Amino acid sequence: REEFEPFKKRGVQLLNLRYLTRQYESLSKMCVQTKLQFQAVLDQVFPGYKGVFGAMYSGVSLRFLSEFPTSYSVLQTDEDVLRAKMKELLSSKRGRSEDWINQRVQRLIDAAKQNPFQQTMYASHLINLKVLITLILQYQEHLAELEQNIDALAEEIEEYELIQSIPGIGHKIAATILSEIGEVDRFDHPKKLVAFAGIDPSVFASGKFTATRNRITKRGSRQLRYALVMAVQCGLIRSRNMRIKAFYERKRAEGKPHKVALIACANKLVHWLYAILKNKKEFRPT
Repeated sequence: REEFEPFKKRGVQLLNLRYLTRQYESLSKMCVQTKLQFQAVLDQVFPGYKGVFGAMYSGVSLRFLSEFPTSYSVLQTDEDVLRAKMKELLSSKRGRSEDWINQRVQRLIDAAKQNPFQQTMYASHLINLKVLITLILQYQEHLAELEQNIDALAEEIEEYELIQSIPGIGHKIAATILSEIGEVDRFDHPKKLVAFAGIDPSVFASGKFTATRNRITKRGSRQLRYALVMAVQCGLIRSRNMRIKAFYERKRAEGKPHKVALIACANKLVHWLYAILKNKKEFRPT
């Protein structure tokens, strides 16, 4: 015999949100690894291509490179054809001016002329390059779809907007924090939530010996721990979160190393999150 818990729609929402955020993180890591492989191959085929487009991993950039992967193919094609092809690949939602297209075509031709590898000896490089481009585009498509589903699911939860009132916490970090914490009622004290995140200091003692330098336990949710540190770093950038900035500088003034001060800030952030989730009130910057 088992004592079943009553069905809670909110609990199911949080579990679905947790699965989606973890899937997003997993796909993001796979996409990063694929981009690193892509850069390694591109350096051997067309290294100057990196400066042609502002965003090398944009859809138009990757699709254009798939059509013209070598300097020889670029130089053997008429400029008008290059312009027409680039205009065709541009998204209809985000049109570009003729000057923008002409500028990119000129950059492409200059890069092709300066490329030491006019033609690659290894056809395998070109095959690999096209495969990696296809994979990156697919990853980007899946990640965009996941992000839309995460936002749609998270917006149904009241606390999603509340925790974003903390400077440095955006949509992705908020969804991750909310899904990993789950029901805050499980924790009757903020220190228990700190322990769940694995940012509480470990204690090592043997006999009369007690260690003076202790690392964090790193138990509990790894995704929550990473999201908290990212939220602290985003809050420190350009002093977005003045309260966390002042706390960080105070810890640094006490002689704490950078990473130790970051963990202390993450600990402070957990206490703020706990209060917000418990009281259902927005964060007060001052």
